[in-house]
Amino acid sequence: MTEAAGAAGAPAASAVTHPGAPAHATFDFEAIGTHWQIETPEPLPAAVRQAVVERVETFDAVYSRFRADSLVTAVAERPGRHEFPDDAPALFDLYDRLAAATDGAVDPLVGRDLELLGYDREYRLRPSASLGSTDAATRPSWNADVVRDGRVVITRRPVVIDVGAAGKGYLVDLVAGLLRASGIDRYVVDASGDLVQAGLAPIRVGLEHPLVAGQAIGVAEVQNASLCASASNRRAWGDGVHHILDGRTGNPAREVVATWVVAADTALADGLATALFFTGAHRLAETFHFSYVRLYADGRAERSRDFQGELFT
Repeated sequence: MTEAAGAAGAPAASAVTHPGAPAHATFDFEAIGTHWQIETPEPLPAAVRQAVVERVETFDAVYSRFRADSLVTAVAERPGRHEFPDDAPALFDLYDRLAAATDGAVDPLVGRDLELLGYDREYRLRPSASLGSTDAATRPSWNADVVRDGRVVITRRPVVIDVGAAGKGYLVDLVAGLLRASGIDRYVVDASGDLVQAGLAPIRVGLEHPLVAGQAIGVAEVQNASLCASASNRRAWGDGVHHILDGRTGNPAREVVATWVVAADTALADGLATALFFTGAHRLAETFHFSYVRLYADGRAERSRDFQGELFT
């Protein structure tokens, strides 16, 4: 799950503001290759800060395909039966629903495609000569090559799991749950563009233009909800080569360049922010409840009617 250090691009959701809010405390740290910030009315106790850092590290030790000692690396190297932790079923259930709603475009087995593109453990960032050599009939897929029974995952051949589409959002939710269990009910947990807010007043979040540094295309208002952003420039390392892949083909998205989604939880918002690169919002709305903004490569922008915020002309 760890992201490549120094990857191109900036977060597509930024500049969180709290209109009329009192002063707040922040806890900043680096983890899974990105910057985290937790805002609370009072400074977090040392024990809570330590618990947060340990929870993020534990998650990374399971789901990072960039770590030789992770569970998903073991899955890639040894097909068969693997036991995931108790947090896995909810995340994998979400991937089941996303894969179904997108006809397989969102698939956590895109890890091998990302490696072929050069987004691998060594951060080669050079596409392989064998890129595109796998046809649709033999491509690994979540539905065909993985059998799940609760937290047990059985793989039938070597597969590389990458939970980048929804994993960071899910981890944000886990951290927020830890705060609530510690008696903290007002907070913003922001993992560089994937955030959840709980509080008495909304926050305003700038929607950063993916192609023009320092420029926003609009503002979202978020209250007791999650906002996630995805942009093809955030991890790009060549002409049209980036990390948002169509699981059906292994090819990077072309038509859409950025998305922002507001939903009840961060894992869902994160997954849908990826799904909107490949699937119409009307189709996704048959399964999920959310609001969104989507920016196309030709400069067009669209928003759902219930999106709370504004787009700049």
